[in-house]
Amino acid sequence: MNEKLELYKHIYKDAEMSCYTLKKLEKDLKEKDNKIKSILEDIKKGYESYKKKSKELIKKNKGIIEKNSLMGKVMAGMSIKKEVISDNSDSSMSDLLIQGISMGTINMEKKIKDYENIVDSEELNFAKEFLSFQTNMIEKLKEYL
Repeated sequence: MNEKLELYKHIYKDAEMSCYTLKKLEKDLKEKDNKIKSILEDIKKGYESYKKKSKELIKKNKGIIEKNSLMGKVMAGMSIKKEVISDNSDSSMSDLLIQGISMGTINMEKKIKDYENIVDSEELNFAKEFLSFQTNMIEKLKEYL
């Protein structure tokens, strides 16, 4: 296995799922009066940027783009809809997003630790940059708790 490609693929899949779920959440909150909508757009743009960049890097390294499963997306979409119906307060939406992003940061930290002595600094820096983005978004979301 090419560890460099595995890092890029991990970032791509995380960013791709995040883009999907954030679009679903935006759609479900469209008619609601939530202040958190402003940060949703920033988070989505950030993930879209990492999705695009990681896709380019995978292609550049002759890798195959692997998308998340449709079933995973459907389940995530249903979970979001359920949460919005149950409690669409900014605090609840922030908590939901923090939980999702936190899962991504844990997985990214594991990948970085696993590959820090194997991949080049370029790949490692990209992964650390992605992790930093996620961590910063969590901190911004905490303002809505």
